[in-house]
Parts: sequence; C-alpha cells; structure tokens
Amino acid sequence: MLTETKVRISKEDEKALLDTLKERFEKNRYKHKGIDWEVIQSRLEMNPEKISSLYMMEQTGGEPDVIGFHSRSGKYIFCDCSPETPEGRRNTCYDNEGEQERIKKGINPSGNAVDMATDMGIELMDEEQYRELQGLGDFDKRTSSWLKTPPAIRELGGAIFADLRYGKVFIYHNGAQSFYSTRGFRGLLRV
Repeated sequence: MLTETKVRISKEDEKALLDTLKERFEKNRYKHKGIDWEVIQSRLEMNPEKISSLYMMEQTGGEPDVIGFHSRSGKYIFCDCSPETPEGRRNTCYDNEGEQERIKKGINPSGNAVDMATDMGIELMDEEQYRELQGLGDFDKRTSSWLKTPPAIRELGGAIFADLRYGKVFIYHNGAQSFYSTRGFRGLLRV
C-alpha cells in the first residue's frame, strides 16, 4: 500500500517515465486529438509533484495517458488507461471506514481506494468520467473499478463500482467494506 503523498524519483526514473508517457501519447493520438506533447511535458516539468503522481500511477500498473483538456480549469487530464483496473491497486475496500470494518474481523485488504488515491495525489473517477473513458476503448472487461461514490450512497454504507460487460458499461453497488482480487480503482490527474 502506498503511504507517502510525495515520492521522490531519481532523474533517471523521471526521464524514463517522461519517455514512456511520450511514447504512449504518440501511440494513442486518438485519445487526445489536437493536444501537443510539448505543452504537456512543459507543464509536468513545472509541477514535479504531478510527475510523482504519474510515477505512482505507472508503478501500480495504471498506464496513464492524456485523455482530454478541461476548458474551464485550463488543465489537461491524465487517466489510468490500462486495459484492466491497475493491478497494484486491487483488493482494496472503498474507503478507510470500510477497510477498518474488515480489519476488525481479522481480514486485511490491500488498503482502500480513497486513501490510496489521496496518497498518490490523484482523484477517483466518477460515473460520468468512467463512461467518457469507456468511449475511448474497452476497459475493465474482466475487472472492475471503484468510482467516487455520492455521499447519500456512502452514508448508507454502500459504494459504487463499474465495469464493461457485453459491450455495455454497468454501474453497481456493494458495501464499502467489500474487496475482491479483480476490483481496484482508476484515477485522474489534472495538469
């Protein structure tokens, strides 16, 4: 489980990460038409904490890539684009409260999605963002991803997750304390 928000990476690892991100960006141009890599790289170099977040996304299997530009905030959006939910973020409960319920029963999940995302400096995807990602390809055909859960649902003990089955996006609910080897979470990073 990740526990530090700021991960220091070596210059060599930073260069390798930027090279990987650039190669992925060039290979998947359909995800970010009209966006120039040099602008993205410049923003990243001005915000080293964003590079650390992307490094953690990459290290946990997220395969982050640029998926768009948010015109109101003026920020580019990176998202986990791995075909399945990132392997290094699976077996997680939804949040700390759910995780603590399991721990009290002597069952130890790999952490929880909300705290891990915070530690990484990224945000959980919400339902709308997840559906937009699915418009760029087929994701989570064998796994599922926790989504940012509306407070009204969470107050009742639940949390939502999603996947792609039969060519359709399905949004489900489960107890926030549940965790499975095939459920993790995807995140977004605004740069």
